[in-house]
Amino acid sequence: MKVDLYNQLMRAGRLGRRDVLKGMASTGALAAFSGVATGISARPVWAADNASLRAQILKIPGVGAGSPTDADWQKVGELCLGPVKEVVQEGEFAGVELTFMGLNNQNLHNFLFRGFLKPWEAYTGAKINWIDLAQADYNARLQQSIATQTVDFDIIEMGAPFEGDVTGRGLASVMPDWVKSIIDMDDYVGYLKAPVGTWDGKTYRVSIDGDCHTFAYRTDYYDNEEFAKAWAEEGDGTPWEPPTTWQMVQKHTKFLAGKKDPLTGLDAHGYLDPLKGWGGFGFYFLESRATAYAKHPDDPAWLFDPEDMKPRVNNAAFVRAIQDVMDVMSTQPPDQINADPGTTAFQQFLAGTGSMISWWGDVGSNARTSDSSVVGDVVGFRHLPGSDDVWNHRKGEWETLASGPNEAPNMAYIGWGVYVMARVDSDSKKQKAAWSAAAHLGGKDLSLWTSAYPSGFQPYRNSHFNYGEWEEAGYDRAFVEDYLGSNADSYNHPNAAIEPRIPGIFQYYSVAEDELAKGFAGQYGSAQETADAIAKAWEEITDQIGRERQVELYKASLGL
Repeated sequence: MKVDLYNQLMRAGRLGRRDVLKGMASTGALAAFSGVATGISARPVWAADNASLRAQILKIPGVGAGSPTDADWQKVGELCLGPVKEVVQEGEFAGVELTFMGLNNQNLHNFLFRGFLKPWEAYTGAKINWIDLAQADYNARLQQSIATQTVDFDIIEMGAPFEGDVTGRGLASVMPDWVKSIIDMDDYVGYLKAPVGTWDGKTYRVSIDGDCHTFAYRTDYYDNEEFAKAWAEEGDGTPWEPPTTWQMVQKHTKFLAGKKDPLTGLDAHGYLDPLKGWGGFGFYFLESRATAYAKHPDDPAWLFDPEDMKPRVNNAAFVRAIQDVMDVMSTQPPDQINADPGTTAFQQFLAGTGSMISWWGDVGSNARTSDSSVVGDVVGFRHLPGSDDVWNHRKGEWETLASGPNEAPNMAYIGWGVYVMARVDSDSKKQKAAWSAAAHLGGKDLSLWTSAYPSGFQPYRNSHFNYGEWEEAGYDRAFVEDYLGSNADSYNHPNAAIEPRIPGIFQYYSVAEDELAKGFAGQYGSAQETADAIAKAWEEITDQIGRERQVELYKASLGL
């Protein structure tokens, strides 16, 4: 659905998120969400003749059948190779070697790519060499390659925030038109379309993900009669139900301290904060606490002032978010100071520790299809909590909105994509090989599988929101409505906090992590001092990069 249509209908009270999802059972409704008009009728973007293929791959290995294996990844990759075969002859790339740089987190990302691309290698004759990086090492490795002009890879898995550093410096190859036809970019959700993936009007990115942070919570905590009774005695008079504001998250987190987890019998915990840095990626989790406080509906900016790039990270909104973390550190699991976001998601929440977490949407698919998850039957989802008030940065005061709590879902990282580097452009055979590999990984049918199973990616195409396909794969409807709905609500939210694609963004985030770690360890005297240290470091980065150019690019990213 177009964002303006969605918002119009929501404001008019004519439909809710679940109505949108349920309506997709009909061809007409699905076409409204993701299709194209053909005159006298509407035809869904996902072709009817691909429906059987989509159903087939979603049964590999099947929801509830355990985590997929390399054999499953290879089988899915082979079944989805059809579009590439239409433009590439068998053996066409014999003798070509490509180097691919990406992540190895949680045995996902590059591990899946290897499996998906093995049948591509067998068909085309090309060979791929792999550079595997831990999440915490990613930014440093990429920035080193850029700074020293030693790009040693032909294809890279990269997020949109790095586009300023890479495409802005002419390091990436421009996407050929035939690739656009294979991957069907019109099927992307609205916020992943241009200008995302483009620079100076040229397209560089094959999207394979659509990142945003969503809110996951344990339903068994809120169905627990003992907790409900205790809350009635100890709480603030509100119902014992999943929180919809950060103020309630804080209250519930403090209330649960000292109680027992209803599933495991171990210590109960409320909201889980990752307190250890993650190569810049950990700052997103402080952002997700802050956006409802900091992103005013009447102001597109929330990280910097658009006129001069003065940081907002030390305003009252961000200071409150930092203070929130500090106020519940005593309620966290033991040694939380050494827990990065990967720990909070995969070793804690999915494994039965904690009742609430903000994370990327793929926690949802992992909950039901990963061997490491024990919470698949007791997990619910929504977009990020709101706030009872919001900081009006222009007025310098807190403001209570007449419309109710302020919501501002964090579009954290804008999703992973596959980019081909410009160094292949001098060899037409190698260039075509690299782009065909990228197109294969970003194919529409293959992307449905990665959204439904553990991959490191979440739904990012309009055609991913056909809940009937998910039900046929083995997901139950209520779970699908919650999981897909939390993503759709975030993507389409009128006050979504969109990340700026400016050079050096992960330099800002990495130094913020360093200063937050000091603050959490008590090296600063307050949340305000911690925030001021981040702001000072951000000012230095802006001056190093060039303030005038940063202002220009930041304004462009905000649509100003």
